[in-house]
Amino acid sequence: MTNLATMTSVCPDWTLDEVVAGMQRHGYKGLEPRVEWGHASGIEKDLTAAARAEVRSRFGDAGLSICCLATGVRMATPDAAERAGHIEDLRRYIELAADLGCGLIRTFGGQRDASAPWAMVVDYTADGYREVVGEAQAAGVTVLMETHDDWCCSSPVRAVMDAVKDPNLRVLWDFMHTQRMMERPQDSFQVLGHLTRHVHAHDGNYVDGSMQTSATLGDGIIDHAAPLQLLESDGFDGYFSVEVIHKPGSDHDADAVLAGYAEGFHKLH
Repeated sequence: MTNLATMTSVCPDWTLDEVVAGMQRHGYKGLEPRVEWGHASGIEKDLTAAARAEVRSRFGDAGLSICCLATGVRMATPDAAERAGHIEDLRRYIELAADLGCGLIRTFGGQRDASAPWAMVVDYTADGYREVVGEAQAAGVTVLMETHDDWCCSSPVRAVMDAVKDPNLRVLWDFMHTQRMMERPQDSFQVLGHLTRHVHAHDGNYVDGSMQTSATLGDGIIDHAAPLQLLESDGFDGYFSVEVIHKPGSDHDADAVLAGYAEGFHKLH
């Protein structure tokens, strides 16, 4: 059974206690902290051991889960030194995830070297993931590559999975991004479905030529019902994680978004 989760991007100004209360208020089971963005909930890789234990206990006592760490790691970054920095960050996030009892870490492919053939880009990206999957396995953590940015299409992401061939590297399927690339859910599912461990949910509409995220699930043009049904028919039991991004300090209504997406999610079930 799929559970409902939210990213801290929905509620960047809420303290950890406020996040827990909001999740309970709207029926969310999982939290996906977006690290590196200075959210008030404070889950970052520099947390002390005592703070990590406290966070883990707080969620356990509430019957909630930290289901995924959303990082900004970009494994296809062309500059070798910069990519090495991303790999070191990922190692620290693996440690953080293990300490928090979190089994998943989101990464990006990121912007690739557009001058290189896709086959070379895939090999380079796979080499980066190979450096960390052993550590992820030892920590009981699975690293996820998201369908995002230069990797919105399913086939390049699948090519990386096939190159690495490791169960501790799997897919985060963002339904919006594959559909923006004109992929039908059933086609994306054929390529990535059995490799998907986590999904991102954000509805939206095109406004002045760009996709604008909707504050309510069901108000936009992104099909969430079909891909979720396909995944669940294949045994998916992960999290449907709401990704509506608000900048810290901006004018937004986190409660309204959580309520709207929870209502939309339950209509899918």
